[in-house]
Amino acid sequence: MAGHESTTTYSRAIDEILTPNSLKVLQKRYLCKDDDGNAVENPSDMFVRVAENIASAERVWGAGDAEVAEVAHDFYDLMTSLDFLPNSPTLMNAGRDLQQLSACFVLPVADSMESIFGAVRDTAIIHKSGGGTGFSFSRLRPAGDQVRSTQGVSSGPVSFMRVFNQATEAVKQGGTRRGANMGVLRIDHPDILHFIECKADGDFANFNISVALTEDFMEAVKAGTEYDLRNPRSGEPAGTLDARAVYERIVDMAWASGDPGIIFIDRINRDNPTPHLGEIESTNPCGEQPLLPYEACNLGSVNLAKFVTIGDAGPEVAWDRLGDVVHRAVRFLDDVIEVNQYPLKEIDELARGNRKIGLGVMGWADMLIKMDVSYDSGEAVALGEKVMGYIDAEAKAASRKLAVERGAFPNFEGSVYDTTESGPIRNATVTTIAPTGTLSIIANSSSGVEPLFAVSYVRTVMDNDRLIEVNPMFEEVAVKRGFYSQELMALIADHGTVHGIDEVPADVQRVFVTAHDIAPEWHIRMQAAFQTHTDNAVSKTVNFGNEATSEDVRHVYDLAYELGVKGVTIYRDGSKDNQVLSTGKTAKGGTTESVIRPGEIEPRPRPLVTEGRTEKILTGCGNLYVTVNWDEQGMCEVFTQMGKSGGCASSQSEALSRMISVSLRAGVDPEAILKHLRGIRCPSPSWAEGGKVLSCADAVGIVMEHALTYIETGEATRRVSKSTDTLDYLSGACPECGGALEHESGCAVCRSCGFSKCA
Repeated sequence: MAGHESTTTYSRAIDEILTPNSLKVLQKRYLCKDDDGNAVENPSDMFVRVAENIASAERVWGAGDAEVAEVAHDFYDLMTSLDFLPNSPTLMNAGRDLQQLSACFVLPVADSMESIFGAVRDTAIIHKSGGGTGFSFSRLRPAGDQVRSTQGVSSGPVSFMRVFNQATEAVKQGGTRRGANMGVLRIDHPDILHFIECKADGDFANFNISVALTEDFMEAVKAGTEYDLRNPRSGEPAGTLDARAVYERIVDMAWASGDPGIIFIDRINRDNPTPHLGEIESTNPCGEQPLLPYEACNLGSVNLAKFVTIGDAGPEVAWDRLGDVVHRAVRFLDDVIEVNQYPLKEIDELARGNRKIGLGVMGWADMLIKMDVSYDSGEAVALGEKVMGYIDAEAKAASRKLAVERGAFPNFEGSVYDTTESGPIRNATVTTIAPTGTLSIIANSSSGVEPLFAVSYVRTVMDNDRLIEVNPMFEEVAVKRGFYSQELMALIADHGTVHGIDEVPADVQRVFVTAHDIAPEWHIRMQAAFQTHTDNAVSKTVNFGNEATSEDVRHVYDLAYELGVKGVTIYRDGSKDNQVLSTGKTAKGGTTESVIRPGEIEPRPRPLVTEGRTEKILTGCGNLYVTVNWDEQGMCEVFTQMGKSGGCASSQSEALSRMISVSLRAGVDPEAILKHLRGIRCPSPSWAEGGKVLSCADAVGIVMEHALTYIETGEATRRVSKSTDTLDYLSGACPECGGALEHESGCAVCRSCGFSKCA
């Protein structure tokens, strides 16, 4: 809340230990601002605001002012040490008017218009509050099925997903945080093939999608047999499909675009702590938090980079201090539940009834480096299982201690804990490995349980200035051992890895491995190690090089099933068109299937007679008049005129239109051209009817899109019909700053500005 003033003094000033990038992200996304967008608190103020607000929950159990102040000091120290951070909504909203502190929710979608559009309404409310939503569409009858009340036919779950997607688009254009969705469909739904392929053409930009695989289906895949489809309306058989063929289609689509992911739904429900309340059907947008309908989870992460100490035998884990932080973090997260203002009454009741929390980790790759252990090794996998086993055991011990003080979670009776000898527990779940994209920027740590994304990389800023960013641990080692130089850092950034660079000692190459150095199976083995001791699930992206095959993806899916993980997200480098490249390794990816050599194509002459349309569109530089002409062979030229302004804006738009015209008459598909134009950003975006215009180039793409619609249908439109964010995601570019998106933890994160697709 603006104007928050603490009446007590806090010992640590966090501002002095944060990196410049951490400060930038906090300033942009987390600090309270006035009506003009100016920050009215600094980072220390933010942590005081959060600590005092969360600690106020202690009053519910009889704590007086002195005790509350003591807990607030402890929470402040817990966060400002960067040993632990709660999820982003808690940092943003605690102590402010919104007071919505949860990141993820799941909503029910039943097979009726009332339920479907009620869920759309509830989704908008949740997105407005800063949360993300997951849905299972498995209860909706298939396309073409009978609707008795109207004597019509159903349009099917994929059609209704479009409604949710468009509602999210409308909400996010009016807000500061983007809504994210997860759409899930069971493998035995009759529309499963349509669902698997629904993102192939770039639709559903506001959705991650996952197929819910059953044990019966996986056994059919192994056996090479068909499996049964079922109509969810009646429960009756609705045909059969070849299990291996469907599995291969999932693999092929994931290889091509990263979607769909997969979740093992029966495995998830075996670990459902409250089966008496219903089945788990979906997860949150990143796949790490399976939830009942109307359930929420409050998340936080321990920074493992902070728990390495040097003993007599070398580096070791500071177990006792780690356990202490886990106990304090569990108390923090349980207090969050108490002061949280949930966006819906049903969510409030179930969140307080089950009191689920999800304590996870970040800085795992940093811990391994400090321990001198390579990520892609059996030693690292064994250490990961040991570390998470310790965290899970201590978190449950802390939750049981809270149950003695405060009581078990209200829905304890009938839960899986009710029949055990371990006694009451405060929280139905205690551990989750969640994405930590922006949190890890604040903490200056590696993300989640992911390996390093890069050791040295290029950050492109305004005017195409190139800045070399170097991992601080690598820089420290390089300086200490005498092989540091700016030239070497630039070489590593271009190469994309330290592997194969002679100037870097072999033992350093072994430890400083990156996501693209690591064989995909090590990603899964690490995910499985952490899953062994995690109540909910583990958010992780399996990174593939561009040259990976569908068979490589299938091998990872098979291994994931074998090793007991609950879901898999993969990303093949360069699989999304025009990926913004931040390391040399990714820059060298790509396809050479259709190489056109210089001089092989000449543009056809300009036609003597054309027809066309001119459209005025507002850009940050002023009104831009764009004329698109075509003849019997199709679109052939573009002209632009920049209102009353001249100079660079006018000359650059003219140059752009000339290049487009040459390309069109050389036979380049207009769709390919506008896909490159859409999503290009400048510092001064503007708003047109129905959407944002990010730059003059984006404006030309919009008008070309309108012209294509007119050529094909004869219908004129002025609306910005495709989301510019859609194309940013497809291109791998950050939709806010144009920087490179890192695909990690089932999400997409920009390290330059802190943008997260899953926020």
